Amino acid sequence: MSFLLLHHSPPLTFRTTTLPPAKPTKPPANRLALTTSTDYTKWVSGFRTKALNFTLSTALSLVFSFSGVGFAEGKVGVNKPELLPKEFSTVIDAAGFLSDGQEKRLANEILSLEKDTGYKLRVLAQNYPNTPGLAIKDYWKVDDRTVVFVADPTFGNLLNFNVGVTVDLDVPRNFWSRVAGKYGNMFYWKEKGEDASIEEAVMAITTCLRDSSNCSVDVN
Repeated sequence: MSFLLLHHSPPLTFRTTTLPPAKPTKPPANRLALTTSTDYTKWVSGFRTKALNFTLSTALSLVFSFSGVGFAEGKVGVNKPELLPKEFSTVIDAAGFLSDGQEKRLANEILSLEKDTGYKLRVLAQNYPNTPGLAIKDYWKVDDRTVVFVADPTFGNLLNFNVGVTVDLDVPRNFWSRVAGKYGNMFYWKEKGEDASIEEAVMAITTCLRDSSNCSVDVN
């Protein structure tokens, strides 16, 4: 956000002169369009950044975001840095959904994605309120190129996503709701298991982030 600094100067004395009214001038159409477009782009960028910060704080606190499920009311925010692993990890399983082998496999996939594309995918599996909550924001150094994937069955749909501004511009908006709709719905994860839902979703996300033309999700 930019700020305009106003400096106070001593009062100025003006000589009053009567002039004929000037005809209003209309800026060229192309210049007006350019200005409007530029201002709109800045507004959208600023709005998205604010929205991301708000949604991220809310989602990590209440475990909800862009999954298309909605917000849970009446949940108290959680911030428990003591639940974070001492050694840095891109996959945190506070709920015990994943085996050691699955965690390692997902961590390798995420590392490969980050090396190849610069996108950062981070996975948190939890059962509210047993969660580090907002503490993961600093732990993972969440930025505009980060996707925070929270897997929590508390609210029915298992999958919830927080998407950085840069990622949001590069990935079709409906991709996240389609992933949540297919792999996060209660029928799917109760039949396949939370671990399978998480793994399938991670693979869909990494495939899409590697190639935005490969973001289709068959919901059938």
